[in-house]
Amino acid sequence: MSTRYNDLRSPSPLHSTASTSSRVSTARPSSRGATDYSNLGSLATEFRPPSTTGEDVIGLRRAPSTATRTSGSSLVSERERERERRTDTITTTTITSSRHERKPSRAQTPLDRERDSGATYATASSTPALPPFVSSASVIPHTAAPLASRISIPPAISMTRPSHVIDPLSSLPLDLQEASIIEDLLYVFMGHEGNYIHYAGTYNPKNEQNTLKGPQWVIADGLDPSLRDLCMGLCRMSTWYVSVSAFVEVHSRAEFGVVNHALCAAIRKLLKEYLVLVAQLEHQFLTNPAFTLHTLHLHTLPTSHTLFHMYSLAHDVMKRNATIEEEKDMMDDMDDIEGILEALKEGNDITSGVIGKPKICKGGAVLGLLSTRLSSLAGDPAARKLLSHLLKEASKPYMKMLNEWLHHGGIRDPHQEFLVKEQKSIKRERLDEDYTDEYWEKRYTLREGEVPPQLESVKEKVLLAGKYLNVVRECGGVDVSKTDERDKRPMSFEHTNFLDNVNSAYAHANSSLLELLLTTHELPARLRSLKHYFFLDQSDFFTHFLELASHELKKPAKNANLVKLQSLLDIALHSPGTIAASDPFKEDVKVQMNKVWLTDWLMRVLSVKGLGEDGLPTSSFGQSTSDKKDQKELAGFDALQFDYTVPFPLSLVISRQAVTKYQLLFRHLLTLKHVEQLLGDTWMAHMKDAQWSRFSKHRRLEAWKKRAWALRARMMSFIQQLAYFCTSEVIEPNWQDMRIKLEKITTVDELMKDHVDFLDTCLKECMLTNHRLLKIQGKLIYGCTMFGQMTTYLARSLATADPMLDPTQFIPKEGPFPEPNAAKMNSLEELLQKHEEHFARNTKIMMDAVSYYAGTESARLLSLVVRLDWEQTRY
Repeated sequence: MSTRYNDLRSPSPLHSTASTSSRVSTARPSSRGATDYSNLGSLATEFRPPSTTGEDVIGLRRAPSTATRTSGSSLVSERERERERRTDTITTTTITSSRHERKPSRAQTPLDRERDSGATYATASSTPALPPFVSSASVIPHTAAPLASRISIPPAISMTRPSHVIDPLSSLPLDLQEASIIEDLLYVFMGHEGNYIHYAGTYNPKNEQNTLKGPQWVIADGLDPSLRDLCMGLCRMSTWYVSVSAFVEVHSRAEFGVVNHALCAAIRKLLKEYLVLVAQLEHQFLTNPAFTLHTLHLHTLPTSHTLFHMYSLAHDVMKRNATIEEEKDMMDDMDDIEGILEALKEGNDITSGVIGKPKICKGGAVLGLLSTRLSSLAGDPAARKLLSHLLKEASKPYMKMLNEWLHHGGIRDPHQEFLVKEQKSIKRERLDEDYTDEYWEKRYTLREGEVPPQLESVKEKVLLAGKYLNVVRECGGVDVSKTDERDKRPMSFEHTNFLDNVNSAYAHANSSLLELLLTTHELPARLRSLKHYFFLDQSDFFTHFLELASHELKKPAKNANLVKLQSLLDIALHSPGTIAASDPFKEDVKVQMNKVWLTDWLMRVLSVKGLGEDGLPTSSFGQSTSDKKDQKELAGFDALQFDYTVPFPLSLVISRQAVTKYQLLFRHLLTLKHVEQLLGDTWMAHMKDAQWSRFSKHRRLEAWKKRAWALRARMMSFIQQLAYFCTSEVIEPNWQDMRIKLEKITTVDELMKDHVDFLDTCLKECMLTNHRLLKIQGKLIYGCTMFGQMTTYLARSLATADPMLDPTQFIPKEGPFPEPNAAKMNSLEELLQKHEEHFARNTKIMMDAVSYYAGTESARLLSLVVRLDWEQTRY
């Protein structure tokens, strides 16, 4: 039966290299002792000469069969006679040495003298004898690597007592030296010691670190120099083989991930081919009399080249995995911030994330290493072919995870090696409390530094495609499975449709989520509903609500009854004829009472501390608003805000952060509307109350009343212009721009970005994101509020100053008329002057500031400057 190599492109079952090694070892001569395989069963395999010659895809070249069976038999007979002669000599020497003191009959080499210390024929010595070499194997327990070898490792010869006498190489002719060295090399190729080639003294085959680095070999003295040079070169191939075999054993463990497992499986197949080559070389050595060390060297050149590249690759992976002990600076470990944070999240000590748990090179990092080596060795055809094969095999499980993510939105990554990282602690149920968009931004993130080079250009599309499909899958609104296209999905990076697969999956996921948001869950209708409730668009229901709840809203915020306010809001929303009556989402609107003043809330958002530190002038009316608020409790009108319940997946677009921005704009508009209503009530009082409507005979008092009416009119105009600017020149145009963009939207990311940009632009152009404008605006609104609330006090003061204005006093038609109270008049004039100066000064400051920021931030503010300037010249 001829031996034939398996084509690496066709699937073949994985076999342990140890089983092949055991089969090859049965051909070892009996001079080392009989081999006991009682624990393993019969593993003997007959190797027959190959019928054809050729070269495998990885460069494992078969040994040619040129010798005839007759010449091979004669060579075997000659070698058997030589072994019998050596055995007779050994037996005679052993019997003689047991009766008399041993006298060496030949010159001994240092190696012989070293071995004689524990040999069978050694004399009695005070040094304890070494255990004898036992050529047997046993089965070891299972490890974390399912396909790892379970055959025990034989001990090193230097640690055992030899059971036979070995002739020194210097006593053998050149042809027998060559034959003995070839025989040893066949065992050395498989990582075993021979008669004349042994491990270096520092190597221990049972030490994992030593096997990962590979053994160093020592050749006995007396070998011909020409043969020694060839032998040393061939021994390096064994070093690479042992190191690569140990790499496969170690990195097949569970903690190294499926990509490393696939890479080890591919390397294991190549090592099996290597052992088949060793078996064929042994067959040639036993049957071909013309088989020399030079012939062996020529046959192993392609294999040596292949093993060297596998060894270099394995060594790089082991260095990154820290499986090879190297000196490492502690300060470099402390720079691993990510490892420290992960350790702290798991509740461990900081050092556990720095020292105790080294970062493992797996997943995309391994594929990146393979791709880098492939690009750097592109000029070497053999290396390119080998690395391309390994990259293709190692990327199969990674591509399986990639397709699962792209086409189903799921992650099956038990070893944390995929380029997308999932934070399972962030759950959908927390969206109602998520003010930082944590679910969408941090639930799925990219593992920076572990993205394969092939996915670097499309990593954002890969992330978004899976995130979109994950949302669709959780909602169950659209079927995301494509069972009919599974066979067409690429399973390697070299596939011609690899990038097309990513782009098509992204397009499908994007269209599916857009359809779910815009059609199934009616996002445009939701946005219109938010506009009605938060931007007071067509707010007939809100005016009705304020009339019903005016008594409750005048109370301090902490004393307001939320249940009553919610009932009053429901009455207003369900009133026939209002815009809210036909709104299907009106049940999602709730009443809330905020505990923080609007200005303070915005200042906290802007991270501005110390409202009096910006250099703006202040006075008794120009103190920071927080100082005044400390003296007065937050009223219901100032604390009122709406909340809106948004179901999933609309909560991804209308998130808690977006709802908070809606609430900020609502409270600002509500404040302007409340102050406008307060100044309107002041105007009604000025028209109806006798203190204001009656004519005074004193010109000084009438002049004061005209100044108060003028100030009220200026304040009313300012508030109305500011409210009109915020609603008609900021919110409405930006809303129309967003509505047009929604009609042309193509991706979910654009949808989210346009909505966030709309809210941010409204906040910015309403002057709620600039701390200087916000502070000046707050002062002016506070001054207008204080003036409106002083109407009743001023009316009483007028009656005190001029009794003729008191409706309870009798006024004679003809004199004499009582004189006005001069002290009260002076007090009223001083108070009104402070209000006038406060309003005029802050209006001027605001106009200057708005003019400046109109040229640097937003040109839309110019219209407000023009309106305020016209109002100032009007009065």
